[in-house]
Amino acid sequence: MKALSKTLFIAIITITATTLFTSCGGKEELPVVKYYEYDHDMPLEDSVRLIPDTTAYRLYYVTFSSVHDQKVTALLSLPNMGDEPFPVVILMHGYGDRKTVDYIEAGNKIMLDNGLAVLRLDLANHGDRVIKDFDFSFTNPDTKYRTRDVIIQSVFDLRRAVDFIETRKDLDANRISYFGISLGGITGTVFCGVDQRVKVPVIALAGGGMHLMFGTEALTDETRDYLGMIEPLNYVEHIAPRPLLMLNAEDDEIIPPMMSKLMFRKAKDPKKIVWYPGKHHDLPIEKAYPEGAKWIKEKLELTR
Repeated sequence: MKALSKTLFIAIITITATTLFTSCGGKEELPVVKYYEYDHDMPLEDSVRLIPDTTAYRLYYVTFSSVHDQKVTALLSLPNMGDEPFPVVILMHGYGDRKTVDYIEAGNKIMLDNGLAVLRLDLANHGDRVIKDFDFSFTNPDTKYRTRDVIIQSVFDLRRAVDFIETRKDLDANRISYFGISLGGITGTVFCGVDQRVKVPVIALAGGGMHLMFGTEALTDETRDYLGMIEPLNYVEHIAPRPLLMLNAEDDEIIPPMMSKLMFRKAKDPKKIVWYPGKHHDLPIEKAYPEGAKWIKEKLELTR
């Protein structure tokens, strides 16, 4: 009985906190969806270089400019089979990784096998873009703002990635999808909420209600203001009417299932959530990627 009461108490506090947080941190007081607007006429200054010795697909090393004088590094993979322009998926890694990490390489292959071009970026301060290592933490007062800036900058970078796609005759800018994992999923939820050009988002190992990490400070104005611009709950409802697929781990110790359920509940139809057994790093990519590719192809009405 005590365990049930405790669970019920936590649930009530969570729901109340989430309602208060999103209503205060959302469009009524702080128009967070407007925060990521930028000058679309800003020069891309892009560079595309063919990487030789790839037989299964064509691979290019890409750079382009983003806001705040940032240079984004990326890889573009094009199928050797099929007709241009190719539908394209933006594939994003998690915290501490890079665009060439093993699970992203695996996703690149599966998406190519399904007839999709793949654009994979380094998140801000990741991969080829590392400037300085620091304690990535939303609660450490010494690094919390640098941590938040990684997500903010990456959202702008992803929007610029769409600008890059729109310049390519071999990519179909009307059939852009997204597949983001962990931090790439959290960032991607914000990105897809503010950029309508992404037609089909797939968000893996991510959730909302980030204020729950702050314990007794969850409902303070300081926490609200700090998280407002990166809180997925403030953006996920703006994905509709585009179809959202969420892929999550039942025993995730990094993104608790409660956070994923909160975000799924906040999202509007059409939406679907799939649960896999295991913890955060146990995601069965041999199942998750095909599930995502199937969703993307179905919603983009691809026949292959």
